[in-house]
Amino acid sequence: MTRKRIGFFTRLLDEVSAKERYRLATEQIQHAERLGFDSAWIAQHHFHEKEGGLPSPLVFLAHVAAQTRTIRLGTGIITLAMENALRVAEDAAVLDLLSHERLEVGLGSGGTQTSFLPFGLTIDQRASVFADQLHTLLSAWRGDTLAHPDNHLYPPAPTLAQRVWIATFSVEGATRAGAAGHGLMLSRTQSRPPGQPDLPLDAIQNPMIDAYLAALPADIAPRILASRTAFVADSNDYARRLAEPGLQRQAEQFQAAGHVITGHTLESHARQLDAHFGDAPAVLASLRADSTLQRVTDITFQVHSIDPPHADILRSIELIADHIAPELRALGNV
Repeated sequence: MTRKRIGFFTRLLDEVSAKERYRLATEQIQHAERLGFDSAWIAQHHFHEKEGGLPSPLVFLAHVAAQTRTIRLGTGIITLAMENALRVAEDAAVLDLLSHERLEVGLGSGGTQTSFLPFGLTIDQRASVFADQLHTLLSAWRGDTLAHPDNHLYPPAPTLAQRVWIATFSVEGATRAGAAGHGLMLSRTQSRPPGQPDLPLDAIQNPMIDAYLAALPADIAPRILASRTAFVADSNDYARRLAEPGLQRQAEQFQAAGHVITGHTLESHARQLDAHFGDAPAVLASLRADSTLQRVTDITFQVHSIDPPHADILRSIELIADHIAPELRALGNV
């Protein structure tokens, strides 16, 4: 039975300036490394500071790599459809060398409709553009000739293609990721089918895992990462006080985007937005009810959409390391 890997994930959403966001996120990742977390993951978002505070994930991870030693550094995700694939290949190759091959590359097509427009795209083009960009990226990392016999990626990065993770919300996307031998990235929450607002998240994501494993070549070990919102505090009452405004705000944003959110209580919001919060025993019990987590190889914990203050994020990291991670690692994985 393989040891399950535990990670820390941030969208860099502290209510401070961009410069301070980056400083605090770096401190949080360093804290996670000291406490034995296996990986740290950061998200990329363009233009929308309330959705995610980082447009340049590889630049930020280069900064973090210089201030850490062992923790693996991942993108969750690079919105590849909005990027130049060869520049991503080059920047990632340099970062991987400087970080002593600690880079994990999570990729996705993006989801914020208005973000595509400045890049000369519409959201309807994202799937085809993503597929083309991914082909170019992998070709460069594998050392293929690039448009001319003299053109090859420098510095070479032959192993990065084996550290690609694909984010998806669908069984079809999971099948494609498996067939290509990539890792599968599962979201902290996702929209429910019409008429099923209280459908558990694992009922949606287990079929995705099934499809991924069925498509995965027999000679490739599965890599399945599940991100989960988990905020752990020293008391349930304190966790609830901090969770309530963040989850209310997230519920309103979901409703404004056309998703159905039923009920107005903290409990209903937590259930439909898949947020785990409370003291360590409460969060552990809540996570254990998620059968998806028994099947994955990696779990990354984020505090979004609760988004508590920095000091409480650091304390949550400590409590996860002491009380949650050991129990979840003992579950093993696929």
